[in-house]
Amino acid sequence: MKSIAYTPQEKFEIAKKYLIPQELKKHGLNASEIHFQPSALKEIIEKYTREAGVRNLRRQIAHIMRKAATLLLEEEGSKVNLSTKMLPEYLDKIVFEIDETDKKDAIGVVNGLAWTSVGGDVLKIEALKLKGKGHLQLTGSLGDVMKESAQIAFSVVKGLIDEGVLQPPAFPKPKLRDDEDEQDEHEEIYHFYDLHLHVPEGATPKDGPSAGIAMASAIASILCNMPVRQTIAMTGELTLRGKVLAIGGLREKLIAAHKAGVKKALIPRKNFERDLKDIPQEVRDAVEIIAVEHISEVFKEVLVAKSKSPLKS
Repeated sequence: MKSIAYTPQEKFEIAKKYLIPQELKKHGLNASEIHFQPSALKEIIEKYTREAGVRNLRRQIAHIMRKAATLLLEEEGSKVNLSTKMLPEYLDKIVFEIDETDKKDAIGVVNGLAWTSVGGDVLKIEALKLKGKGHLQLTGSLGDVMKESAQIAFSVVKGLIDEGVLQPPAFPKPKLRDDEDEQDEHEEIYHFYDLHLHVPEGATPKDGPSAGIAMASAIASILCNMPVRQTIAMTGELTLRGKVLAIGGLREKLIAAHKAGVKKALIPRKNFERDLKDIPQEVRDAVEIIAVEHISEVFKEVLVAKSKSPLKS
């Protein structure tokens, strides 16, 4: 059963109003004996837990209470005023939740949004082109559905190049070897390069169709040599016709985008119309949420034009 995802501010309020008073009572302590400074409580939420709900947050608070109770017994009349500097004395290792997104635009790197068992996450999807014959290599412990999404994304981008909707820059074609047939002078860029698509944190299995538009954006970026806006993240299944289909776990994904400092999130229009009411106001205030129906709308938002746009208007 999937638990509801809370924003950091919601977790802070739950801890202050419910978890801390409950754990004080369980451990026989008074509120006058231990005080959590707001900055310390926020750091526990952000750096010492990784979850959608608050179960581990309760465990960490209980762990602090036990150590505090021992200290108060040993030093009668003392009081614990927990600050961020004191946290390493009371808790074990830091668990970093989500890294902030890069601020500098980059070619072939896209922020995808994913749902995991511990809540939403921001997945970096990386693309690299190498001289070759148009093969696609996939790495990063991807499941079958995600691999199929990558193949669909590659086909969609190739189709848009064939139609002239995407316009890669001119590129030097490799010289023929003696044993090779003559090339068609109009062959497109994807015939002359192999693509390597990678989703980092290879030890973590990943699957599902919702990275389709992110994969297509990474492929379009690398083939058109166009930077991707790193302040944007996205989620959406992609069809062969370039349509963007609805996905699950939108609340968790957008909370993750908010935590990572994302300024704009691209989501399927159907999710925008159906699920936006379930997104915390804190997230909607911080992240501009854009509805998309077709991959061309995604490219217009995410690809940075230099002097000439890679998209034919």
